[in-house]
Amino acid sequence: MFPLVPNLISEELNLIVALLIGIAFGFILEQAGFSSSRKLAGVFYGYDFTVLRVFFTAGVTAMSGVIILGYLGWLDTDFMYINPTFMQAAVLGGVIMGFGFIIGGFCPGTSVCGMAIGKIDAMVFVGGGLIGVFVYGELYPWFEGITNADAMGPLRIFDSLGMSQGLFAFALIAMAVGAFIATTVIERKVDPDGPAKEFNAATHRLAGLAVLAVGAVLVFLPDYKERMLTAVSDTQYLETHPVKEMTADELAFRLIDRDPRVSVIDVRAAADFASLSLPGAVNIEPRQVFQKEYSELLGQRHTRKVFVSSDEAEARKAALIARHLGYENVYVLCGGIDRFVAQIIMNTPSTADEPCRFQRAAYDPQTAVPPHDELRQAKDTERFRTKASVAMQAMIKEAKQKSVKPVKIVKKVAGGC
Repeated sequence: MFPLVPNLISEELNLIVALLIGIAFGFILEQAGFSSSRKLAGVFYGYDFTVLRVFFTAGVTAMSGVIILGYLGWLDTDFMYINPTFMQAAVLGGVIMGFGFIIGGFCPGTSVCGMAIGKIDAMVFVGGGLIGVFVYGELYPWFEGITNADAMGPLRIFDSLGMSQGLFAFALIAMAVGAFIATTVIERKVDPDGPAKEFNAATHRLAGLAVLAVGAVLVFLPDYKERMLTAVSDTQYLETHPVKEMTADELAFRLIDRDPRVSVIDVRAAADFASLSLPGAVNIEPRQVFQKEYSELLGQRHTRKVFVSSDEAEARKAALIARHLGYENVYVLCGGIDRFVAQIIMNTPSTADEPCRFQRAAYDPQTAVPPHDELRQAKDTERFRTKASVAMQAMIKEAKQKSVKPVKIVKKVAGGC
């Protein structure tokens, strides 16, 4: 699971790709006639809705692509940056920009496009914008209260409306089709010789129905992560997809021996991890297993990654996700942290050595312990746990006194039009 660009190419090449995309974007704007101020002004006067159609088409295409790529697991939607919402600034900025569109006839992108081909009005528009940026920067202390007022965080409309992203996508596509129909009617009345004159009614009806069909499909396309998390939460799925297991005794032995080929992945909540954690454990919650920041740790092929949690089932879910993502040597701690604490740290004599929750135990004469050796094995286990209890408590205390360097989470790249 990865964001398409950041994982496929380097950060340096990413800048080159961005430059090429920018050139292509400007070329398309110019070819579509957006370098003319009459195109954008036409939206407000009703004689040319090309800009609105292009914006709706771009939005619907990008939205559909994000949902489909997210469903396939080719795009990490959690990595995408969402501009935080500041309600007062958004409303005031929208009003100012709307007046700027009407008066100047350009938006930031189209003005740069027009300036690139030598249009004087576009140059004046860009110059005015740069002056406005400079004045705003110099007077920022005066506007700071408005700029940062009503902070609402990175909102997503479908979350605010309490609906799924697929249902919102269908609603937006339906809105776009409706807007296309309405603007075509208005355009033909205001300017019978406008762009709508050349529209073929039959072709556009078929296109509208096709787009609505795509929207209907999007309703039933859950995000790849959500689909995987839902799958591993099913008990039947857990039972039919076994994961390698490690007992509390073996893990304790390897930790006390400071085996470098063992990594403990604690999938509990951060608060539970802070209260009690095994030596050297790394806190990675199930949803974070998808993140590329942990790929170096989880991708160590010759290291056993032991997933632990209070409940063995929760650790098994995260382990199955890791294995599905292609990570190898994935193990689950039998019984979870609770049994480990009881058997090893507290050395409770009454703790039963039960099998793993989803373990398929079968009698094998070649590996089964003979009856006369069971007593000796039990005594050896008791002696080991007595020594391990003291050693493990000392290691946990030592680990708490050391400052553990957390995994650096890559910041989402800020940007936007």
